[in-house]
Amino acid sequence: MERGITRREALAVTAGATLGLGLMGATGRGAWAALRGSAPRAGARSRSLRFAHLTDIHVQPERKAFEGLTACLRHLHALADAPELVVTGGDLVMDAFESTFDRTRTQWDLFTRALKDSCGLPVEHCLGNHDIWGWNKAKSGTKGDEKGWGKAWAMELLGMPRRFRHFDRGGWRFIVLDSVHPDGSGYIGLIDGEQMEWLKATLDATPASTPVVVVSHVPIFSVSAMMFDQKKADERAISPSLMVSNARSVHRLLASKPNVKVCLSGHIHQLDRVEYEGVTYLCDGAVCGSWWKGRNEQCDEGYGVIDLFDDGTFAHQYVRYGWVAAANG
Repeated sequence: MERGITRREALAVTAGATLGLGLMGATGRGAWAALRGSAPRAGARSRSLRFAHLTDIHVQPERKAFEGLTACLRHLHALADAPELVVTGGDLVMDAFESTFDRTRTQWDLFTRALKDSCGLPVEHCLGNHDIWGWNKAKSGTKGDEKGWGKAWAMELLGMPRRFRHFDRGGWRFIVLDSVHPDGSGYIGLIDGEQMEWLKATLDATPASTPVVVVSHVPIFSVSAMMFDQKKADERAISPSLMVSNARSVHRLLASKPNVKVCLSGHIHQLDRVEYEGVTYLCDGAVCGSWWKGRNEQCDEGYGVIDLFDDGTFAHQYVRYGWVAAANG
């Protein structure tokens, strides 16, 4: 496993990318964007797909979280230009990681009922750390040999054949990664060796003319991860629980493929955008805001809406759905 990236190195990545764009000026920006296809080419472009990215929902019986998720789903369906697909970004339930069987079942029942009652769109899922049942055995009261323990329960419930996979929509390829790896009684963000081999093979087999969206729960690159804990010393490595710990290796592979356009994530409950060597990394806020207690710092409860175009470009917006947090639990 490669060591975690330090804050100084991460800031250098972000500052270097930003400074480079600033020095290039408007013409340079267009040339760089055209190289990777993140800006429209000359002439008309047609939209291939519009989808909603709902991440960090954290549904639970408390704080009207079920009602909040329902309101979010109804809001996206009511948009004048509604999405055709929902992609979730993980942490769908408040927490299964440290929860008992009964508590976990209650949360999943709420999530599946909300989708059944209020979502008429196809849904593709990505797993988050809070969707994994019982990895903290002491707090969950599990032994590790229970049916559904770990990722199995969520995968079966959500109809996920594999913990990482790809699917195609609108002429684009979606690659869904499993970014959560066990670490003692906790976890780290990691794209493990088996998955890296699969990712390389999948990208190699994807036609160069097919643009790619990558979805993970833990960000591959994120400015917000650096700001999550202000108490850390500048030289301390970013926690591997906040950002994928082998980000260098993953990025090198993605950046080597010009048809990789955008990587979506959640986990931090903040909005940010990193553009580095032509790859755009978007961290997309949270449906629950601050765990159903209101906005999280400057980020309101919301979801992403992404338009994918036939020329390999995309457009992103963060949509606030007007949720007002419950005054108490």
